[in-house]
Formats: sequence, structure tokens, C-alpha cells
Amino acid sequence: MPKVTVRYWAAAKAAAGIAEEPYDAVTLADALAAVRERHPGELARVLLRCSFLVDGGPVGTRGHETVRLAEGGTVEVLPPFAGG
Repeated sequence: MPKVTVRYWAAAKAAAGIAEEPYDAVTLADALAAVRERHPGELARVLLRCSFLVDGGPVGTRGHETVRLAEGGTVEVLPPFAGG
């Protein structure tokens, strides 16, 4: 199972209380399920409004279960930014 780094930005970082953390996940859906399990409070709610980058590429409207993760990859969690 690939080991990936999930990086949190802005409100997601505040809700997680940490800037990044490692996860073992095959797909983006798996990684986000693990994030929700580890952080069931505010971060789980923030994720509903977030966009995601996987290894620098936008996920867009693709189903999270179809986005495969690579060993050593990165998932960026991007909440809406004020003014942006």
C-alpha cells in the first residue's frame, strides 16, 4: 500500500492542528477516509469544502475512488481561500 503525505492548508491546517501527516492509502478516497477517522471533528467538516491536488495535479471533479496514489506521493488539502 502506498505511503503518502497529506498536507493541510489554511482552515484545514487549523482544524487538523498539524501541517502534514503520513497515511497508507491506495486511492484519494482511502486517504480521505483515514483522515476523517483520525480527525472526526472540524476537519471532517472542512474537507467537504476542499479541493485536492495529488502530486501537484488538480483532482477536479474526478471521483476520489478513481484517483490512485503513488508511493511517496502528496495530497494537498486546499480549503476555499478568502478572495481567491
